[in-house]
Amino acid sequence: MFRFSAALRTLAACTAALSALAAAPRPVQASPAPQAPKGFVALRDVAPTIIQEMRYFTPHNFVGQSIDGYRQPVCILTAPAAKALHRAQRTLLRRGYSLKVYDCYRPQRAVDHFVRWAKDLNNQRMQAEFYPRVAKSRLFEDGYIAEKSGHSRGSTVDVTIVKLPAKPTRPYVPGEPLVPCYAPKGERFPDNSVDTGTGFDCFDTLSHTLDPRIVGEQRDHRLLLKNTLEQAGFANLPEEWWHYTYKPEPFPDTYFDFPVSRRSLTAPR
Repeated sequence: MFRFSAALRTLAACTAALSALAAAPRPVQASPAPQAPKGFVALRDVAPTIIQEMRYFTPHNFVGQSIDGYRQPVCILTAPAAKALHRAQRTLLRRGYSLKVYDCYRPQRAVDHFVRWAKDLNNQRMQAEFYPRVAKSRLFEDGYIAEKSGHSRGSTVDVTIVKLPAKPTRPYVPGEPLVPCYAPKGERFPDNSVDTGTGFDCFDTLSHTLDPRIVGEQRDHRLLLKNTLEQAGFANLPEEWWHYTYKPEPFPDTYFDFPVSRRSLTAPR
């Protein structure tokens, strides 16, 4: 009888322990990062001579901090867009120039970061450089910020031209004095690109590709970029001299959100 009672107590204890284990909260498993579909490539694998200065991986942009989704400073594009850039690069190399990209594929989470920043009217950290003549309250209305971006479809690139041999560009130091993006090239933040009249991501009408106030060598540089990329199959956004989209887009209606990282391309599918 004693052994039977002991066995019952042991069974009850085991049952209670199992019940407690079942009721205990379980650790939450992190969801795997979304992956790029077949058809996306790293630009460096297709056109290794194109210079890359991925601004949104750094704090030197209109937000003033690294942007959500940029885990590595790499340019990712759809394969047709990357191959078209390679064709344009070969044309420019023969003339002593190189392309330089500032941004390529942009995840939706990065666009969402831009939207949150634009709605925070108290954050004016980078206004003196990137939008000195535009009230932040008008960024949506004037079209500088939107809730969707063609970059998220994978065939749009922000790009400029560099005269070879390329000189190094010094890194941006957060908190340093800011100069308007439309100031003379020798006064604004140094960039090893040719002079196109404004810096990249300058929220100003002077950034319109064919703005009549941009003349001489600055206009010539914009037209060299425009003509070279159009011959390779790209279309320019008239409001931004640096913004080009390859046509036809492989994913014209899809806005992706996989991180900017080589792992997005190489992880098993």
